[in-house]
Amino acid sequence: MTEKGQVFHTIHRPISLQQPDLCSEEMEEGNHSEVTEFILSGLTDHLELQIPLFVVFLLIYGITLVGNGGMIFLITIDPRLHTPMYFFLSNLSFCDLCVSLIISPKMLLNLLAERNSISYTACALQMFLSIAFGDVECLLLAVMAYDRYVAICNPLLYTVTMSRQLCKQLVAAVYAVGIVDSMIYTCCTFRLSFCSSNIINHFFCDVLPLLALSCSDTRINEIMTFAFTSCITGSSFVTVLLSYVYITSTILQIRSAESRHKAFSTCTFHLTAVVLFFGTFLFMYLRPTSSYSMDRDKVTSVFYTLVIPMLNPFIYSLRNTEVKDALWKAMNKLLTSS
Repeated sequence: MTEKGQVFHTIHRPISLQQPDLCSEEMEEGNHSEVTEFILSGLTDHLELQIPLFVVFLLIYGITLVGNGGMIFLITIDPRLHTPMYFFLSNLSFCDLCVSLIISPKMLLNLLAERNSISYTACALQMFLSIAFGDVECLLLAVMAYDRYVAICNPLLYTVTMSRQLCKQLVAAVYAVGIVDSMIYTCCTFRLSFCSSNIINHFFCDVLPLLALSCSDTRINEIMTFAFTSCITGSSFVTVLLSYVYITSTILQIRSAESRHKAFSTCTFHLTAVVLFFGTFLFMYLRPTSSYSMDRDKVTSVFYTLVIPMLNPFIYSLRNTEVKDALWKAMNKLLTSS
């Protein structure tokens, strides 16, 4: 059994040639009949902190719903925002909205409840959806970087290259990858045995805390988690990095300072979101195993599942004149109609 907080240590152990495939025979024999529900340990054991945390996260949850819902609404109703960049942004807002809906209500309820239980099926569903939308957001940031690359490096061909059909195909592919990846994770994780304890050291059902809880051999799951995470995150990060290398090179060749500033400003919002997302993700997963701490990762998880979805609408709207104009237009229309 893998100890809590050290789930990746077993990756470095040699694996026998007789080791079973992705979902092993041991997983099949040790099915989930031993556990019918899990207990989420939550963010803190200190009772005096639970009410203040509830108020803070309820505020974050409300801002996230209003911000991302408002962004989707503005992009939908304003024809000036019917461009590839805002089409991808609306999908990013949808992902942030869904992640918040998947995580926040249960976490808020558990801050007030005496017994923080979650059914086996609900835990599997929460894990499946959170991984799927997390993958989609990661890949969408890469697609948005490519969109900015085409807009700045090949402006004359932008409307032809980033056609409506291509944009829809890119988004469909992103969702397909996220769903397939999440399905593999969830199926293989929930075919493990959870016979020693049902207390998850986290505030939602995530892969690493569940692997730490299992009494099955989790080496294949750990290798798979590392490989899949590296593949999706790595490919997205490389796409973003290469896009911005070409973008920077192109912008520096522009003679007009005003034109350079305008070109940079179109990338500022996306680049800020990229730094926040990948910075948090890399801090969580690409650390020495000796420094791994489940309690510390709870704080990191709060940031990328709750705080970043709240911040993204503000990042894309605070200095974005097109979004602000669309907001004022919608507000004026609402006031005049009432």
